[in-house]
Amino acid sequence: MDKILNHQENLLKCNNCSDMVGSPIVGNPIKSKIILIGQAPGIREGELKRPFAWTAGKNLFKWFSSIGVGEEKFRNNVYMSAVCRCYPGKNISGSGDRVPSDLEIKKNAKNKKEKIEEKKDKDKEDKGGDNTSSNEDDEFNVSLAKMEEEIKPKIIEILDSLNKNYSKLKKYQTEKLECLLNSKELSVSKNKNFKKIQEILVDNFKNLQLAPHIVEELVQSHYKENKKIVSLEGVLMRLAIDN
Repeated sequence: MDKILNHQENLLKCNNCSDMVGSPIVGNPIKSKIILIGQAPGIREGELKRPFAWTAGKNLFKWFSSIGVGEEKFRNNVYMSAVCRCYPGKNISGSGDRVPSDLEIKKNAKNKKEKIEEKKDKDKEDKGGDNTSSNEDDEFNVSLAKMEEEIKPKIIEILDSLNKNYSKLKKYQTEKLECLLNSKELSVSKNKNFKKIQEILVDNFKNLQLAPHIVEELVQSHYKENKKIVSLEGVLMRLAIDN
């Protein structure tokens, strides 16, 4: 335990990344066979001084609560870490938080290596120890496996629904575009189905939790596509004016 406390004390003094915002965030200093590693704390974690304290944490603990593992039990049994311990700040595009740079990740990797070495030492110390702690860890590991077993079918079902309904949406979008080009209107029934599929997709995405870096990639992809559309709109506008 002294090594963990010393490790966290050094983390709290860290100021190696000049672009990071605020001070490092650490979790409960506990001995655990399980380590949860996030990407980086958000702005609210900095205010509340603990990891997974806001949106991501609420979703995480909601999942664990569904199998009987409350937030307090989780925090007392799992060592909570992150790729980077400080808030990276807002994304330059203005949407979401910034993804830590490769250099920042490398700087923080040294701390991760130290923690892993401490965990190895702790495991050696635990060999031959009392069975109470071991039984508690085994029970918690079973809970984690159970959670994954229960969540996986639901996630697959959502992904299948997204794939199926997006294919339908593309079909309606193509038909709607053809109607517009031919100065026609999509039938009332098809327009109704089109809106219904949009609502289903929105609901699916609300129930699908994506990793922050995936969200960031999707935002950037959307931003690029939007720029292309705006550019094409400008070309069309100029053609309309010229003709």
